[in-house]
Formats: sequence, structure tokens, C-alpha cells
Amino acid sequence: MHRPLPEDPMIRSLIAQAKRAQISRRAMLAGTGAGATALALAACSTGSDELSPAEDQSESDKTLNWANWPFYIDEDDDGNYPTLERFQEESGIEVNYLIDVDDNNSYFAKVRDQLALGQDIGADTVCLTDWMVNRWIQLGYTQELNKDNIPNASNLVASLQDPAFDPGRVHSLPWQGGFAGIAYNVEETGEVRSVSDLWRPDLSGRVGVLSEMRDTIGVIMLENGVDISSDFSADEFNAALDIFREQVESGQIRNVRGNAYTEDLVNGDTLAAICWSGDITLLNFEAGYEKWKFVLPEGGATLWNDNFLIPIGSPRKTNAETLINYYYEPEVAAEVAAWVNYITPVEGAYEAAIAIDPVLAENQLIFPNADTLAQAKIFRGLTAQEENEFQSAFQSILLGS
Repeated sequence: MHRPLPEDPMIRSLIAQAKRAQISRRAMLAGTGAGATALALAACSTGSDELSPAEDQSESDKTLNWANWPFYIDEDDDGNYPTLERFQEESGIEVNYLIDVDDNNSYFAKVRDQLALGQDIGADTVCLTDWMVNRWIQLGYTQELNKDNIPNASNLVASLQDPAFDPGRVHSLPWQGGFAGIAYNVEETGEVRSVSDLWRPDLSGRVGVLSEMRDTIGVIMLENGVDISSDFSADEFNAALDIFREQVESGQIRNVRGNAYTEDLVNGDTLAAICWSGDITLLNFEAGYEKWKFVLPEGGATLWNDNFLIPIGSPRKTNAETLINYYYEPEVAAEVAAWVNYITPVEGAYEAAIAIDPVLAENQLIFPNADTLAQAKIFRGLTAQEENEFQSAFQSILLGS
């Protein structure tokens, strides 16, 4: 289904608001300190008895609860969500949009007891990151999607159709995504094209990396020639971990940070960093020019997505699927992307975005083409044992630094 594009002035206003006020959602993923790590490890228990999905009451209950992250949908000056308001008018479904997800682990900790009992968690759909979606699927906490209710799922870009954590997209569909790659200060250092370039002598003590294990170790593994989306071994993970440890202990890496790494780039403490794509777009906008260059490393970048899923206890499954279908209309997806400045997973959104803002449409960090996407890999889902072992090993280096 396609719909007429909204009036350009309104959309351009949304774009301007987004660029002025955007707060990086990836900042919310920075909680890899001791508390968040404990939550991650505690959450790796196996599921109990097989759960049965709740009875769908969508036909008689035209409401929907959608849990999402802050600043992750189009919003006007009055705090309204234009695309969501149109959905409600067209569908007759009243949506309660909940800004409830401030961290994957903390949200899971809040709802996992109800999930384990197959109960309604108060959200009929929630958007979570790939690795957390993998955990929910493994534990049996999600309902299978009825694609008959989501015909627009055929608009999902080919590269995201068959991830290892959800083959065939039986339980999930992407909402928005982004890259982890490299950024460097073009005024203060030479070109940085690969992870190995970060270890150059001229960058000693001026390198920053992310405290998100899957992104930092992921790009190092890719530099080593490991396909992180495949069934890689513990030895291959540990080989990358050894490189990381060496660079931390030698002082080559100055800081291992969450989203605060952007502060280090701005104040000059670091000249190059493993970073998230959306943040660099924002930093350059605030600087007024391209002071930092973001690149997909020669060895490859990581690609993460936050995904729609329907919890096992949701009694409004069809309503949720109707909402997902709406957001997979290319024009709607383009309007959201114009505000949030992350990657839309919807085929055809690029063409729709050209009519909204041709410059925006050509930004490869927002509308990557097939060649760009081919340079990135999704970190595969980990088993509970791997989650414990890999995260503990990574965290031990941070605690010892």
C-alpha cells in the first residue's frame, strides 16, 4: 500500500526539529557498567514450560499499547506524533504510546516475571535490540507474527529478511537501525579507514571505543576476517578480545565509554573512535560542518536494529500487526526516518524520501543502499552460556583498565 506524501513544509519542519533536538537513542544502550552487566547475566536463564499465546481480543478491543524508546518517532512542536495520529484515524485503533524502554536489560528485568507466566506485560508490541529479541525468542516470550495481517512486510529490505536470531522473521520485524563504525577528526589526524588504523602510533592515547561489547569486539572480529553473523567460535571471539585487552593495557585506547564518547570527540580527548552512526550525524550538524568523518571500516561495520515483537501475553495481537503493517508503508517509513535520523528497514522509503528532502535521502547513514549494507554484519545471537562468558570477559577488561 502507498499513500500520498504529507505536505513538504510540515515534514521540513519536523526535520529541522529533529536536527535541533535529537537526543541519541543509542545513549540509552550505554549501560554496561556493573549494574547493567549483572542484569544481563541474571537474565540469561533458560525458559520453563512452553507458554501459550494469549487469546486475541483485537476484534472487540480496538486499543493498543506500544512500548518504545525516547525520541524514536516523529513528533511535532506540541508533542503529538503525526504518523501515529493518522494511523489511529484510519484504523480506528486507539494507541497508547509508552516511552517505557530506557535500556534493553532494565526493561526486560521489569517484565520478565510476567513474561515467564505468559501474562500481559502492558505492551502489545515493544521495540528491542537484536540480541535482546534473540533472548525473548529463545525463552518463548514472543508470539509468531501473522504475515497475512502484515502484507507490507514484503517491503522489508532483503539484507534483514533472514537474521540468525529469527530465521524468516517469524517473530520480529525491524523498526529502525544503525551502524557501529569509525569516526575521526578530519582536522587533527590523517585518514582512518580500518580498525588497525586506530592502533597507529600517532593516535596513541587518543582512541575511544564503545562499552557495548557487540559493537567494539564485533568490528575487531570483522577486521580479523570473522563473519560475526555466522556461528563463530569462542577462540575467534577471544582473539579479538586479546587485541582489545592489549590496546587498553598499553594506553592506546584512552576511554571505553557509552554514548559519552561523543564528549571526548568534542573536547579533543580522543581523535578517533569506534562509534555509532547517528551520533556523528548529530555532532557534525551541531558543529555546522563535517568536522568528524564517519566511515564503515574496511573490515566491516556492525549493523544493529531495534525490532517490533509481540509479547506472549498480549491480547491485542492483530491490532499490533495492523500497526506494524502501517509503518511498513514506504511514505510513512520515510516520514519517521526524516525525524529520527536512523536507518529505515523499508524498501521504497528512499524513493519516498526524495520527495521530502533529496539531501536527506542521499545520506548513506539514514538510507544506505545495497552496497553500503553489504559492508555491515549483524552480530549473531548468543546462547546463555556465551552471553555469560563473553560479557564477563569483556567486563573484566573494563574493570581492570
